[in-house]
Amino acid sequence: MRRAAMLIAVSILGALLLVTAGALLAPGDDRAPASRETARHADPIAAAQRRLQRLPNDWTTWAQLGMAYVQRARTAGDQADYPRAEEALDRSLAIRPRDNAIALTGLGALAAARHDFPAALRHGRDALAVDPYRAAALGVVVDALTELGRYEEAFAAVQQMVDLRPDAASYSRASYSWELRGELGRATEAMQRALAAAPEPADGAFARLHLGELAMDSGDLDTASAHFTEGLRLLPGHPPLRAEQARVRAARGDLAGAIAGFRSLLATAPEPAYIAELGDLLTAAGQPAEGERQHARARQAWAAEAGQGHPPEADPVLFAADHRDPAALEAARRLYDRQPGISGADAMGWALRAAGRLEEALTYADEALALGTRDALMHYHRGMILAELGRRDAARADLSAALRFHPHFSVRHAPVARETLTALGAAR
Repeated sequence: MRRAAMLIAVSILGALLLVTAGALLAPGDDRAPASRETARHADPIAAAQRRLQRLPNDWTTWAQLGMAYVQRARTAGDQADYPRAEEALDRSLAIRPRDNAIALTGLGALAAARHDFPAALRHGRDALAVDPYRAAALGVVVDALTELGRYEEAFAAVQQMVDLRPDAASYSRASYSWELRGELGRATEAMQRALAAAPEPADGAFARLHLGELAMDSGDLDTASAHFTEGLRLLPGHPPLRAEQARVRAARGDLAGAIAGFRSLLATAPEPAYIAELGDLLTAAGQPAEGERQHARARQAWAAEAGQGHPPEADPVLFAADHRDPAALEAARRLYDRQPGISGADAMGWALRAAGRLEEALTYADEALALGTRDALMHYHRGMILAELGRRDAARADLSAALRFHPHFSVRHAPVARETLTALGAAR
């Protein structure tokens, strides 16, 4: 779903929550994170490189360098940092092959960043076997279990993380676990705690991004825009924040501004998902030929990534299903086999619907929403499947919920939701 990227971060952000049926727990002052002033430090990559010039066999610094590369890739989006991270982490393990929890944690974070969640879980647990008190390793385990759809285990691991270290890393994961269950108020509260505990500007920008997305999911465009603006002040030029600003413009009816925003973004961050979204905006703005040209660019870019061995992701699967591409179902199966969680189930359901296999599609759509997730796009997907099955009342309920949660959840799909509701006898 929307914040899956949160789950591939190095454990420097976090959350505080009791993930069973209880309430959000606030720690006493004696458990609060260190102040921002004491947490600030120089660029960790440059610092590690300088130290390794003097001490080339310092296994700890090699591991720290690998972790820093993973973190920079997450915040800056530079995929070239992942091979650099792997090389540094392997070097650490070559120097110290046993009892090297920091390198194992880094390998877990790297595997999660590459969407190899079984490997992430294995490395995270190996790190915890060496050091049961390493919160970053526990964060890797949480992320992997979540993407593998093992939610009860994931929620229990979040509780462990809360007990071990209530900092920005555990706050953010708590936020996501509440969000998965449709508790957006608690998710927002936890992410606000992550913001307060953020040790660096990039971490604050990360929290602002997700606070803005939570506000968007509740239809609060003003609050969302304020968070995105502040996030960009902390981390200028950050592509996800710029994309969200453009989405706010689209939600306010400023399609020209949204199109300009995505064109500007693509000049520096030519991600296929952004190209596809630009195509949707152009089509909605009455430029279908240009919209299709951008869609073709997105298809080519995703095909190139697949040819380079990139694992399947939800965005290209949903795009293919939107366009009734026969290849969507096989791609969805590969995604679901790799990530049998909410996002994978939603993609499977939507691809099965595109293939005309509606009863099977509904099974996966139900699975995607089994935790009570308030995701507008997922409710729209199930609502459309139900409508095509002729289950009018259930379809109206899901489509109405999608538009109630986020009236502008998709420039492509929100109008279809309204049209379908009208056809079902519930015009909005």
